[in-house]
Amino acid sequence: MFMERYLRFPDGKAKALTLSYDDGVIYDQRLIEIMQKNGVKGTFNINSGLVGGGRRLTKEQCIDLYSNSGMEVAIHGYKHLWPNAIHGIDIYKEIAVDKENLEEWFGGVIRGMAYAQGRYSDELIDALKIMDVAYSRTVESTYTFAIPTDWLRLNPTCHHKSERLKELVNQFNDANPNQTRNKQPLLFYLWGHSYEFEDNNNWHIIERFCESVGNREDVWYATNIQIYDYVKAYENLHFSANGKCVQNNSAIDVYFFAKGKTQVAKAGTTTEIF
Repeated sequence: MFMERYLRFPDGKAKALTLSYDDGVIYDQRLIEIMQKNGVKGTFNINSGLVGGGRRLTKEQCIDLYSNSGMEVAIHGYKHLWPNAIHGIDIYKEIAVDKENLEEWFGGVIRGMAYAQGRYSDELIDALKIMDVAYSRTVESTYTFAIPTDWLRLNPTCHHKSERLKELVNQFNDANPNQTRNKQPLLFYLWGHSYEFEDNNNWHIIERFCESVGNREDVWYATNIQIYDYVKAYENLHFSANGKCVQNNSAIDVYFFAKGKTQVAKAGTTTEIF
């Protein structure tokens, strides 16, 4: 039986939002306060070999700020070297050392990354696969809310300084995929550097953004890795040929829209589709 189905985020939400901010600078503290006030979550990409220099947080400040903040910490290269200008063993040193340091500082496994300078190469991407990096963000704006398909070339919606930011916020807030012909889910992915707000005296941009898109009941606020893991869990669902049941081998409940309503595939079991 043919059945159209569309990914839905936790609790059946059709929209998700995440932020990604780079370099581990002292202004991340103010940014995190703004995000937390509005229920927004995201990922902070750290160069562990540059901590304590200039406006960058020290190792101790990094641990104190990001631990238990609800945010994700991800790789940004040990020394923030141009990724398309390093080769061979130097690629592994730049990425693997940063990954190892961050895992030691914060515990657990670090699986996310943002490309330093936004640059990448096929050689680097092949290396990331070997090092079990799940995703890596570029700086190439899509100006859409499409769910990523190439996670090692993860293109964001836009930078916070984009002239289209207000337009995109309005589109995102007004969208209701369940009530439109195109029922595809939406992901708003914003990126930047918190020092830009300080340098340009425009903290109001991120304050207004978070106030506009934050604390909404129809949006799932998540880190980059949470979105990656959820989308992969959805992609790994197994549906019966007659469309009457779904098998979910993951450890999380996964939601989808089918047969005119929101359905849920319960974690670790086979669920009937009504």
